[in-house]
Amino acid sequence: MTKTIAEINEKIKKGQAVVVTAEEIIEIVAQKGAAQAAKEVDVVTTGTFGPMCSSGAYFNFGHTKPKIKAGGGHAYLNNVPAYTGWAAVDLYIGAAALPKDDPRNKIHPGEFTYGGSHVIEELVAGKDVRLQIEAYGTDCYPRKHLDSWINIKDLNEAVLFNTRNAYQNYNVAVNLSGKTIYTYLGTLKPNLGNANYCSAGQLSPLLNDPFLKTIGIGTRIWLGGGIGYVAWQGTQFNPKVSRLESGVPKRPAQTLAVIGDLKQMSPKWLKGVSFVGYGTTLTVGIGIPIPILNEEIIKYTAVRDQDILAAIVDYSDAYPQGKPDVLGEVNYAQLKSGEITVNGKKVPTAGISSYKKALVIADDLKQKIKKGDFLLTEKVADLPSAETAPAPKPFNERPVKEGK
Repeated sequence: MTKTIAEINEKIKKGQAVVVTAEEIIEIVAQKGAAQAAKEVDVVTTGTFGPMCSSGAYFNFGHTKPKIKAGGGHAYLNNVPAYTGWAAVDLYIGAAALPKDDPRNKIHPGEFTYGGSHVIEELVAGKDVRLQIEAYGTDCYPRKHLDSWINIKDLNEAVLFNTRNAYQNYNVAVNLSGKTIYTYLGTLKPNLGNANYCSAGQLSPLLNDPFLKTIGIGTRIWLGGGIGYVAWQGTQFNPKVSRLESGVPKRPAQTLAVIGDLKQMSPKWLKGVSFVGYGTTLTVGIGIPIPILNEEIIKYTAVRDQDILAAIVDYSDAYPQGKPDVLGEVNYAQLKSGEITVNGKKVPTAGISSYKKALVIADDLKQKIKKGDFLLTEKVADLPSAETAPAPKPFNERPVKEGK
């Protein structure tokens, strides 16, 4: 039996669509089998809520009187540098941007208590943000200085644009060295003192559609509490990694570039986060509906935590040195149990993404679809496959010699 997205949308409009979360579908398939479940279920909703460094927002703040050209100058939002290399009154701020000489980051050195991610959260929350611009002035844009409060309601456009989100599986980070280290996966204690991971596992969007059969450019998604879309493949997109027989990748694999109207979003689902000794990042909520077009797709959505393997990687040596070494593989049921065994030692685990909030996202998306407030979209183009994607390459370093 096969269905089309158009047919499912008609059922959504009539209030007849059967929608379940990626957690609920596991039991349904176990009880009824994939063939029957595919007949009965129309949509499976997924969710993830975790730190996603490659995130940011762009906006147009409107022309001043007299006009100013931010492009080519310097701009700051609450003392955090924004990118000005676009045009007169367009700016982009990245989640990882850090202020220079900011007292908030000097109270406890290395804490990085404020950055671009916090600016985005405050904008979304409707707070006033200080905008400072130093421009060089031109005949058509003569103004050279601006120091003003701005608010999201006054911006012409405010758009969340994240170039790498919703990673399809990821590493489990440990530390084999004798000293504490600080990473984007959190603080890692010496001598295998802890293990940190970051994935919603069986709820994670791309693990429920491992070959991206239904997800592609143009797919409508739940983003930051509002509506967003898949814009492109994310950076570091790698469909060529080794996979289990089920199709689930065993290493960090595919990613998404996503875009959406920041004015529709909520600070509940876009949270500025600081990692001691590393920097700032944005915790992003994403939910993606998986249309059940056939039995093959519903089998993918029935993936369980115990069916998903992740690599254990030493972040004191192998990761920073770019070595392919892994210390072993564990499944997400083991990770979520609170303890795994690495090199014969029992190691406590902690997830830096929230399964609980991922489930809230999946359920909120489910309710929106059932109410007819969220229709599915046909992807307008596929994302690259293992056959079509270029092989990921490391940096080709070519040292520059003086005088050359």
